[in-house]
Amino acid sequence: MAAGGGAGAGGGRQQATAPAPAPGAALALLGAVPGAPSCPHGPALLFVKVSHGREEGRRFYACSACRDRKDCNFFQWEDEKVSETRLAAREEYNRNHQPPFTHRQNVERYENFVLLPLSKRRFCQECQLLLLPAEWGRHSSHQILCDISTAQLRSPSQLLYPLENKKTNAQYLFANRSCQFLLDLIISLGFRRVLCVGTPRLHEMIQSKASQEEDFRVRSLLLDIDFRYSQFYTEDEFCHYNMFNHYFFGGEAAHETCRKFLNQDKDERVIMVTDPPFGGLVEALASSFKKLMAMWKETEKEGYENQEMPIFWIFPYFFESRILEFFPSFSMMDYQVDYDNHALYKHGKTGRRQSPVRIFTNLSPSMIVLPVEEGYRFCAICKRYVSSGNQHCEICNSCTSKDGRQWKHCSLCKKCVKPSWFHCNNCNCCALQNHTCEKTDAGCFVCGKAGHKRSTCPSLSRTRTSCQADKKQRQKTLKRVKIGIHKRLAMKHAIFSRRKIKNKKKKT
Repeated sequence: MAAGGGAGAGGGRQQATAPAPAPGAALALLGAVPGAPSCPHGPALLFVKVSHGREEGRRFYACSACRDRKDCNFFQWEDEKVSETRLAAREEYNRNHQPPFTHRQNVERYENFVLLPLSKRRFCQECQLLLLPAEWGRHSSHQILCDISTAQLRSPSQLLYPLENKKTNAQYLFANRSCQFLLDLIISLGFRRVLCVGTPRLHEMIQSKASQEEDFRVRSLLLDIDFRYSQFYTEDEFCHYNMFNHYFFGGEAAHETCRKFLNQDKDERVIMVTDPPFGGLVEALASSFKKLMAMWKETEKEGYENQEMPIFWIFPYFFESRILEFFPSFSMMDYQVDYDNHALYKHGKTGRRQSPVRIFTNLSPSMIVLPVEEGYRFCAICKRYVSSGNQHCEICNSCTSKDGRQWKHCSLCKKCVKPSWFHCNNCNCCALQNHTCEKTDAGCFVCGKAGHKRSTCPSLSRTRTSCQADKKQRQKTLKRVKIGIHKRLAMKHAIFSRRKIKNKKKKT
């Protein structure tokens, strides 16, 4: 699943760097802002440094998709005036860092490619490009794959190199087990359209079945930031999309393609399946997903009033509180999602080595049937399927395990905790036995409140709406300071002029 990537971005030749948060501070996302500057990954997001619930320092724009400045070094202060020269240089930089072919050109190239005999079908592994015979010479020194079959063209995720920067691209691809389970579940629930947001392997499985099986009626649309997939899919099957800022690179035409796909009939219900990078900002993803849900809402037909677009959000279980903060209607399933190209996220391992990736959904948990042959069982009290190690706690009245192991109830904490945790009287909570005790009144670094860590602080997800008054006050203060500076300069100039006149009179 791709959700960010590409070459570095630049605000002209600007070399300024965003201030790193000091100890006890954090960077808070203020969100997407109308008129925000852009990098090669689309409109930038607005950030600010926050400490104990208060803004500290100037606000700034940074790349929406890349959290590592090595991947995209775009940076601009919110109140900075950018010269026309730098704006022109930035626009040129953004143009130069776009793909070499448009989506329409890639579709035409693919149509010509499939007409070639097998012996002339070549793929450049270095450039990640399907080659036409006239282009062979320019790639003669590159590593080339020959005899590209129709089966390979139907499985581009296996032909392309996965991009594995966990903060930027994180193209960890579903294992066939998980992919097949998701598709079978989608079909059993009666969905016939699947919006695949950063799930290329699920999309290609649907597309492949649709091309080979006449009675297969499921359709899919892939939204992904990895433009390489435009070589294999038409404009009705793929949209170049950044899920961190809800940006369609294809403009209004691509936006309309997505809107039409979401325009469901009663017998073609739509579900969205998304698998974002685990290092991505949850609040940015939630904002984009809500906008996709709003697009679906605009097209909803009679009988679907006051409903949410059904969603499967694939994410690690330890982000549960963050996801529920933005989507209270969601619940987490016990199914372990595994990946082909991830060393640890594999099904069947035990203890802490098992995959932590789960399915979050706004569908009723009782509707999600998990495979009994893999050890999942139905809890009649919770009315949902759980893993075999997830035993029902009579005190909590719930199957409480999050990681597949059997958790234990702590009467002092009044909740179930991991089996490796023990109650610490100094911390007044459960923790690992060899943990370092800390003061319980220290609270969160961001807002100062107890009960949560900086990474899950609700203050980090608040949008700029609550900060408008502060911004206006800063602007007024800045204006007064500038007026004061001008007055002082004028006074100095007047004094200097008078002294100059007096000196001339003395000389004469």
